[in-house]
Amino acid sequence: MTEKVVEVKKLTKTFGKTKAVKNISFDIKEGEIVGLLGPNGAGKTTTIQMLLGTLTPTDGEVRYFTKDFKTHREEILQQVNFCSSYIRLPWRLTVYENLDVIARLYGVKDRLKRINKLLDAFDMGSFRGRTMNSLSAGQIMRVVLAKAFINYPRVILLDEPTASLDPEVARRVRDFLLKEQKEYKVSMLYTSHNMVEVEELCDRVIFLYKGKILDEDTPAGLASRIEKVKIEFLITKGKSAIPEIVGKNDWKITSDGRYTLIELKEFEISKLLSLFSERGIKYSEISIDKPTLEDYFLKVSEEGSSGVKRGKV
Repeated sequence: MTEKVVEVKKLTKTFGKTKAVKNISFDIKEGEIVGLLGPNGAGKTTTIQMLLGTLTPTDGEVRYFTKDFKTHREEILQQVNFCSSYIRLPWRLTVYENLDVIARLYGVKDRLKRINKLLDAFDMGSFRGRTMNSLSAGQIMRVVLAKAFINYPRVILLDEPTASLDPEVARRVRDFLLKEQKEYKVSMLYTSHNMVEVEELCDRVIFLYKGKILDEDTPAGLASRIEKVKIEFLITKGKSAIPEIVGKNDWKITSDGRYTLIELKEFEISKLLSLFSERGIKYSEISIDKPTLEDYFLKVSEEGSSGVKRGKV
């Protein structure tokens, strides 16, 4: 059985009369990447801050490696690290100097080897000698990512780690994360608004809404909560008959003038195509888009807690 490296039990955080996080419980297993998703204000950052100890929970418990975070904080934090676009490193130190200082603080024995590996992994060799205040936002983010992995962490908390990176560097970062997961069995808690990225990286996703866990499953499992698929046609004949067909079957239709998009349940696709054939409707192109994690995110964010947990939405 895979070891649980993080256990969160009934975690709550109250600011005055406002409950930012409400009695949430979850765990992260060794080598698992867990996505923490939700709209702005859902409680993601507050949760991460409590896991780091920068915020004290109002109630609840956090355990790492079966040990209580409150009583083993120093020992645990030696094996945990964090990455966020809000982190700022000493501006007058060079990239290399910053990483060297942090490696020394963690007591990394092979720090030169580790720093060079991270500089290469994040393609930072060309600016290793530059001071932080001379770097772009994307370059700073890469240094922060390197900082987060400097101590060979067993658990790493990643808050929007690719938000300011161009697509090529973001791809390189994702490849590195998967390599670290495989090589060192690093466990990660990952927040992002890039749903394609979450689908690629995360083994499991926890969806927060107004401080509560609304749902939890694999990315594919959450996407499957959406019953309807979207079919796009390039109609070449009989387009005027489509609104009547769609209206009688309570399907949704949109058009950009060139392509016609019809939204319906997957099992109804054969019925739609049969009706097209009966009415002499012809098309030269067709594409079927099954629900994605982004569809689930948008649907639940729009409907909020009215969506049934672990049910179709």
